[in-house]
Amino acid sequence: MLESVNLIPEGFEFPDGMLRLLISTALLFAVILVARALTARFIRRTVVSPELRGRWLVNSRNAFLLLTLLGLVIIWGDELRTLALSIVAIAVAFVVATKELILCLTGSMLKSGSKSFNLGDRIQIKEFRGDVIDQSLLATTVLEVGPGALQQRTGRMIVIPNALFVSEPVINESFTDHYGFHVFSIPFQRGDDWRSAQRNCVESANRHCAPYLEEVRTYMTRVSSNRGLAVPAVEPRVTLQVPAPDAIHLIVRVPVKAGERSFIEQAILSDVFAEHDFLPEPRSPKVQGPEAGGIDEMDSR
Repeated sequence: MLESVNLIPEGFEFPDGMLRLLISTALLFAVILVARALTARFIRRTVVSPELRGRWLVNSRNAFLLLTLLGLVIIWGDELRTLALSIVAIAVAFVVATKELILCLTGSMLKSGSKSFNLGDRIQIKEFRGDVIDQSLLATTVLEVGPGALQQRTGRMIVIPNALFVSEPVINESFTDHYGFHVFSIPFQRGDDWRSAQRNCVESANRHCAPYLEEVRTYMTRVSSNRGLAVPAVEPRVTLQVPAPDAIHLIVRVPVKAGERSFIEQAILSDVFAEHDFLPEPRSPKVQGPEAGGIDEMDSR
């Protein structure tokens, strides 16, 4: 019955190099075992102190273990080098194939560790802007807001891969929970009546923000104290910007309640442009003296 059991398949042969390595490994183990046994026997017979004998036995055991590992590395060095190269090649191929997934997981850990934003915050990364409605390990879902700087939802959903959070800065427009600031720009030409528009913007902004201005001031004072920041001025303001020699922009900054940025902006713009377009007044041509005298003479005739 034992003769019928064949553990080695027919036609199987060990390669010459592999057989040599196996024989060398077996000889190494045999030499190490014999040497360890003889060394332990010598220590037990010659060392009288129990503490010293125990220490020498442990040290000798560790020394023979290191010798065994060193011998294995020497014997199997070429094969280990080939195996290491194969593992490195497989690892590089795996990283290249799953680079985006790795970046998404890294971005998820980065935004969670830095607490960049929470659900419900309005964020912008690159050209994507919207309110966060879902977060996962691979992507962040937002409801699009826009287009451009408009504070209104478009009805579209954007799924942003978390890999963007590794290389791109994130703008969180919901840094404060209850109140914040809203900034928008009104462009004018240099010859327009932008001074009247500036006065009207200030009057309209003060009128719309007056009911909750003190609440905003108290809230900003508390937030600044908690975060160690200087208390910002909360009064509405209109500043000038000159992006080009023939253009002037009115930069309007107003305190707003959370979720009312678009409402306040549209209310101010409606007030300002309801009755005025602030275009330059047409100038009547001036008549020169001699010509004017000639015309008068003809009329008198």
